[in-house]
Amino acid sequence: METVVENQKVRTIKKLEKMFGHIDYRNPPELCPVRDVMSVASDQWSILILLWLGYFSVLRFNKLKKYVYGISNKVLSQRLKVLEADGYIERKAYPEVPIRVEYNLTEFGRLYVDKLLDLAEWMHDNSPKVMANRKRYGLE
Repeated sequence: METVVENQKVRTIKKLEKMFGHIDYRNPPELCPVRDVMSVASDQWSILILLWLGYFSVLRFNKLKKYVYGISNKVLSQRLKVLEADGYIERKAYPEVPIRVEYNLTEFGRLYVDKLLDLAEWMHDNSPKVMANRKRYGLE
């Protein structure tokens, strides 16, 4: 078991070195993949939008608003535009009265949701530890 943990640590260190090892921290680059790319699709609302689209395949605006509980129309509209611009989702408008608009994941979006599900499973499995730590820290 100890060897497995050590191997995982080595893999993690190698991945972090690949991501950050070439960066001069005294003169950081203008484009940072973590900040500039991942942050768009990793905020609370975008993650929920993407996960619901992964579950239902196609959803209209009002259904998304219902499932992404607590999001405002303005924020949902903004997040959908950004996710579409970055290639995570597709928007299809039908020439009807009133207009019908549907959203679905792109192949790129589906690949991202697969990664999100791994993280979500890890969070689910470890939430009791986090809750216990919060309690111990006094943040119940």
